[in-house]
Amino acid sequence: MYLTKKEEKMYQGEYGKTIKKSMEILVALGDIYDAEKLVNITSAQVSGVSYKTIGDAGMEYLEDLALDHQAKTKIPSTLNPAGIDLEHWKELGFSSEFAKRQKRIVNAYGKMDVMTTCTCTPYLIGNVPLKGSHIAWSESSAVAYGNSVLGAKTNREGGPGALAAAICGKTPAYGYHLEENRKATITIEVDCSLKGADYGALGYLVGKEVGDGIPYFKMVNRPVADDLKGLGAALASSGAVALYHIEGITPENQNALSQEVADKITVGEEEIKEIRENLSTSSETPDLICLGCPHASLDEIREIAETLQGKKLKNELWLCTSINMKAASDRMGYSRMIEKAGGKLVCDTCMVVSPIEELGFEVIGVDSAKAANYVPNMCGLEVVFDDFKNLIVKK
Repeated sequence: MYLTKKEEKMYQGEYGKTIKKSMEILVALGDIYDAEKLVNITSAQVSGVSYKTIGDAGMEYLEDLALDHQAKTKIPSTLNPAGIDLEHWKELGFSSEFAKRQKRIVNAYGKMDVMTTCTCTPYLIGNVPLKGSHIAWSESSAVAYGNSVLGAKTNREGGPGALAAAICGKTPAYGYHLEENRKATITIEVDCSLKGADYGALGYLVGKEVGDGIPYFKMVNRPVADDLKGLGAALASSGAVALYHIEGITPENQNALSQEVADKITVGEEEIKEIRENLSTSSETPDLICLGCPHASLDEIREIAETLQGKKLKNELWLCTSINMKAASDRMGYSRMIEKAGGKLVCDTCMVVSPIEELGFEVIGVDSAKAANYVPNMCGLEVVFDDFKNLIVKK
């Protein structure tokens, strides 16, 4: 792989041990995937944050990196969700020992100038790359959104790779960074109207079918940004989809199809209904409803608040979002409406990466196909998948 003179100096350690180590990671990735060079990036989104997933070894690795005063990110960089709400962990029932280790991880990232906002929706809090720009994002749903909806260019980076890219301001030019690899590989004709959790069900179905392919959707109705967020999250969780196109919607759709795309799948109401039913592993009433996977937007918070206005919840509700969206929700009065009904706005974390299995819950209600797919395996809990209005039990 070709390196410029400055990149060679970075690789050889002239800019410090952490930049050297980061360049070694990037060059190794480039060699594996036959990249010809590195490209400059404008944004990074780093996973490997929850203590539940990286443990003591990951925590110590990050703290060691942070000791180097040159280990600073070169471009705007944000963090994936942590394992707890960093401010209100005690009220939610998380242990002090877990919280202590989790905060050490977040503090280590902070010393490297990674924004400690802890969200899987960086595009909702200001980390919004321009169309055509090269970025290094790692959370699967964020990658799908960045590539597909924003038209930026990123591979599905691992946590160390994304951090290395952030520190160096560069990433290997392979995969989705190259125009020829961004064409559709299969057409998905959706012949029914979709709403709410249907988008997640569609994504789950298609992700299982296409694996790491690039689907091109032809839809009856016109999805909004939150629909695309849920669609991409499901595509990435049941398969490994990092880029999709929707006819007349996504920014690269006009150039996405080629004459070679012959494969086609047709999806109708029956297929959507079957997936919705199959994603539930329990028929019991959930004892906790977890919404916001990926993290809720202000529009989603508003809709839930208005649904709960003047009512009381019978079951517990967590609405997961970023600290930024909660601040906006507080100012708009939505947080008070949700809390008055008995719900909680939970920041920095989500039901998938938190140790929710240690809190005594048995059945979790979700409106996210990604969460329905991950919670049974990662948390060992049963799930009920449905639209949030059907999940919430009100007095």
